[in-house]
Amino acid sequence: MKKQEELRNRVKKIIRILSKEIPDSTIALKSSNPLELLIATILSAQCTDVKVNQVTLDLFKKYRTAKDYAESNLGTLEEEIRPTGFYRNKAKSLQKCCQELVRRFGGEVPKTLDDLVTLPGVGRKTANVILGNAFGIPGIAVDTHVHRVSRRIGLTENDDPVKIEFDLMKIVPKEEWAHFSNLLIWHGRRTCVARKPLCGICPIRKECDYGSKVIPSAPRPKG
Repeated sequence: MKKQEELRNRVKKIIRILSKEIPDSTIALKSSNPLELLIATILSAQCTDVKVNQVTLDLFKKYRTAKDYAESNLGTLEEEIRPTGFYRNKAKSLQKCCQELVRRFGGEVPKTLDDLVTLPGVGRKTANVILGNAFGIPGIAVDTHVHRVSRRIGLTENDDPVKIEFDLMKIVPKEEWAHFSNLLIWHGRRTCVARKPLCGICPIRKECDYGSKVIPSAPRPKG
């Protein structure tokens, strides 16, 4: 219990510091409604958000509803999303997902994790992205950045994304779940990168197990 309380205090400091460092910590995927965010999130697997946003710019103009995707020509859809990679599997997932939305949810994206994860192509990470960013419902999305950064900081010792999610749920204030996920994602992209983290300029280095041990104190560069 004492360790959890220490972790909660660290998390509060991390949120406070990163919120100042990354005031624009909203999700990078561009969308105007829950369906668009669902589509974009499925397309983002093994693909950059920048590329997804380029593809969805035209995609969202053509496909307005779940019914549009459900009744689309699969071959045409494949070509339209080809730049995102794994386009054949993604096209099938999109089509089947939207067919289920039409069949079971009246074409609307459901607002519960239990319902979302029953959709083809939707796991807990995607479901939590939708809940937190489309509906304002607390959810911790453990993508590759959240996975890496939370382990480096020392907030979890687990490697399984679901176990990491539950570990973070215990120490992150519920109202901050989605915000915290987005903060770690941006921090992971900008500073705590995969191969060689920029610990020397990291604003939360003192709160990080990895950074505080292997890197001596160094001032952040000005400008």
